[in-house]
Amino acid sequence: MKKQEREALLVQKLIEMKQYEEALYLQGVKFVAGVDEVGRGPLAGPVVTACVVLPEHFDVLGVDDSKKLSEKKREELYIKIKEKAIVYAIGMADHTTIDEINILEATKKAMKQAIEKVHRELLANHGQGIDHVLIDALTLKDVEIPQTGIIKGDASSISIAAASILAKVTRDRMMVEYAKEYPDYAFERNKGYGTKAHYDGIHKTGVCDIHRRSFLKKITG
Repeated sequence: MKKQEREALLVQKLIEMKQYEEALYLQGVKFVAGVDEVGRGPLAGPVVTACVVLPEHFDVLGVDDSKKLSEKKREELYIKIKEKAIVYAIGMADHTTIDEINILEATKKAMKQAIEKVHRELLANHGQGIDHVLIDALTLKDVEIPQTGIIKGDASSISIAAASILAKVTRDRMMVEYAKEYPDYAFERNKGYGTKAHYDGIHKTGVCDIHRRSFLKKITG
């Protein structure tokens, strides 16, 4: 496939992924926020969320569900999204919170944290907050902003996809740093997911401070 053909496909993909946002702009909505999470499945580390408001004429090609992208591409897009975004914020719930209130509630808490940060910044700098929230697969009942939960939203909404990239790169970088502190679990490679190397480390060394005990009951008792 020629470079021009690849670029034409990326342009078409961008147009398709902006359909949810474009429909809201046509209704007079100004600030559309995309929200996504990363890290619901790992055995260790936090769940990380991102909320991002993109400009109406956002034109960065290649933005997609972070799971579909290479690490190199995610890193490139992470920089471009942060440069182009009107505002973005990260939310987080650590392993302790996950163990206390369960992973779903911890995810919602981290999402609300990111949304509230963005909403406050918009109010401070633009005189109005988020008009509508697009969320991957969830709706947040105690968030009063109008919202739409989209199944596989990270593959079909440009705002949610951008949020998925910000959250993924943020969390991956954290886990690489944790690997230096806890070198027995190969966090730099598995990012806390339950790979063989990770389980081998647990059996050899036991659990560490950032493990989710509620995910490891069969091992920890």
